[in-house]
Amino acid sequence: MASLLAACTVAALAATPTPGTAFAASGAPAEDPLRPYTQQKLHWRHCDPKTPATFRCATLKVPLDYENPGGKRLDIAVNRLKASGPEERRGVLLFNPGGPGAPGLDLPVALETYLPQAVKERYDLIGFDPRGIGQSSPLSCGLSSGELDFDRAYHAETFAKDVRWARDVARKCATHEGDRLRHITTRDTARDMDVIRAALGEEKISYFGGSYGTYLGAVYTQMFPRRADRFVLDSAVDPVRYGRGTFQDMAEGTEPAFVRWSEWAARRHTVYQLGTTPAEVRRTFWDIVARANREPVVTAEGLLSGDDIRSARDVFFQEQKAAAWVAELKKAAEGDEPVTPAPAPELPPENEIAGLWAVMCGDTSASWPRDPEQYRRDAVRDKARYPLYGDFASTIKPCAFWKPGSEDPTTVNNGVKALILQNEWDPQTPLAAARNMHRALRGSRMVTVAGGEGHGVYGAGSCADEVANAYLTTGRLPATDLTCRKPG
Repeated sequence: MASLLAACTVAALAATPTPGTAFAASGAPAEDPLRPYTQQKLHWRHCDPKTPATFRCATLKVPLDYENPGGKRLDIAVNRLKASGPEERRGVLLFNPGGPGAPGLDLPVALETYLPQAVKERYDLIGFDPRGIGQSSPLSCGLSSGELDFDRAYHAETFAKDVRWARDVARKCATHEGDRLRHITTRDTARDMDVIRAALGEEKISYFGGSYGTYLGAVYTQMFPRRADRFVLDSAVDPVRYGRGTFQDMAEGTEPAFVRWSEWAARRHTVYQLGTTPAEVRRTFWDIVARANREPVVTAEGLLSGDDIRSARDVFFQEQKAAAWVAELKKAAEGDEPVTPAPAPELPPENEIAGLWAVMCGDTSASWPRDPEQYRRDAVRDKARYPLYGDFASTIKPCAFWKPGSEDPTTVNNGVKALILQNEWDPQTPLAAARNMHRALRGSRMVTVAGGEGHGVYGAGSCADEVANAYLTTGRLPATDLTCRKPG
């Protein structure tokens, strides 16, 4: 299967127009069909009032379908902070925050304060909203507020309802977006990045991507290896398991974090009163879950069922925060006085949820089982394997009913240089996922923050910041992979 996917990927690349001069069979130069895009002039203007005045914004045109560049077009929203040192300037540094489905214009604005002056002297900082997202020809599936919530536990009595939800989301997206939907993919976003590069007059791009943005960056290196300069990938997705496996990685990574937390809390029983042994701490937690499933617990966060508590599994990657939270849950579950529930937290905007399914399902639709019963079996199995989140991860998703995207998924396997930054205890992209990205990018080096907690490494003050800044400034990767302790 791997060799077949690789062959499909190479064939798709060969058939895709890329910036440059094309030649007819006779050897005479032929017109480059992407020239109207790669040679377009960007008109920079002031951004919205929320963006610092030092940034400028522009709109880039790209083809909806790169195999038909003369057809429909999309708008890509771009912003730029020019390099502060013209003599030291090396090129452009593009940013992507992850998702898929997250807008990207705000990331260089947020990171600009963390970047050292030496980096800002060398690069124009470039943000962009990926196609279909934010201000870039945004898509919509017309989803209701109830359809936005995809963190669903498996229960035999509600599974038929969840199947209908997944089918309805896929149907609504196909109805609202039509043929456009199949072109909202990672590979086409990577092509858009290359059009940005060409329109900016650059031979190469450097890049900072977080979470899903690491996958997007890796796909770019696979498609355009000679145009990739210095790539920093923060909190990496497993490129082999991307898709359904991305959810399942979260479940697998949660169990050891939960065990680690229970050991930490047991050593501090006098503070949190959760149990004197790890087994007692875990039993206390599961007793709270069982009680909340019988009758929701009234907390300052609102009414919480046992499933609500389990779905907050990412808290267990931060030991102190988790212990304080579970201790408060225990008091609330045992308390007699009612507490006024707080409003439920807001879900992400419809565009971001629609973008999540459009990109992930469009990229990997062929790898998702089509039989709902397979999801039932997997959810039951994985709830036993990974009690906190296994059923959430493996139960049915809209991708089960998604129409295929325009291309086969990308097999990432190249020697392009890159730097991977990873916390040991990351709830979204576990350490094993980053290690698999490291193996796929054979020219990469990896910095692991031992004891590092949370999703996102850069800017926390660890040694990873120093290594990333040195790489962006000098181009030198560490001689070997590095491990350092979290700060504090």
